[in-house]
Amino acid sequence: MRHALVFGGTGQIGRPLLGLLRRDGWRISALSRRPHADEPGLTWLRGDLDALPALPPRVEAIFSCGPLDAFGRWYADAAIEAGRVVAFGSTSVDTKQGSGDAHERDLAQRLRDGEAAVFAAAARRDAAASVLRPTLVYGAGRDATLSRIAHLARRWGRFPLPRGANGLRQPVHVDDLAAAAFACLHSEAARGNAYALPGGETLSYCDMVARVLAVLQPPPSLLELPSPLFNLALLAAQASGRATGLGEAAVRRMRSDLVFDVGPAQRDLGYAPRMFRPDAGTFEENFEEHFEEHFEEHDPT
Repeated sequence: MRHALVFGGTGQIGRPLLGLLRRDGWRISALSRRPHADEPGLTWLRGDLDALPALPPRVEAIFSCGPLDAFGRWYADAAIEAGRVVAFGSTSVDTKQGSGDAHERDLAQRLRDGEAAVFAAAARRDAAASVLRPTLVYGAGRDATLSRIAHLARRWGRFPLPRGANGLRQPVHVDDLAAAAFACLHSEAARGNAYALPGGETLSYCDMVARVLAVLQPPPSLLELPSPLFNLALLAAQASGRATGLGEAAVRRMRSDLVFDVGPAQRDLGYAPRMFRPDAGTFEENFEEHFEEHFEEHDPT
């Protein structure tokens, strides 16, 4: 039986990936910081990349659905044998490298270093490695952008945006990302390549937020504020701790297009992401409970 090792198996992408592997008959060893009951074909190993349990010496495939930089450092020195390696990064590797925010530039650098480490280690071992770069992730209620917007809008009964927040976005569902990772197993063309994974629809930031609000009950109002008024509201929210992580660079990106070419992933992975059609259950996961488990590399603004 084919054996896969999965890092981040309890995460928003890891969970649907486990389902795909199990349905295809794979035996899975999955890592988690918390204890979980084993299931047929699925063995849970307790630990993380900083405190690993005993791992199998050889598997057919390794999947990383967590922080790419940490995985790259581990894989560079790991003794485990695997013919296929699939690791998730982020389109932030490109969009945040020239950011005016030092934290965002650091994130982009860590993503670049992680990709380089994975590809270099795979080349030394003659393994087929692929890196997948999602853009705006949604679908499990655990992302730090759209689910956060839904969470705050429910609390406030409204959601403010700066006027002109019309930069283009391509939100992508977690199930489509899991399907792309699974497809790497059967694609020789994916060997040694990185792929942008946008969603199946391009829409403005404002329209995207409007669709999020429309499925909430009752639907909160969308407020488009002049920039000076929005900046004052943002300062007040930051001072109260309600806008942690939303800085000037993130606000500027709301007016910038972050659009990626789906062609290479379509060609090599048969990638066919869905349109952005959230429903009432899309953002229902307890966002606050799971925010600490969120890997920000998967959710560029």
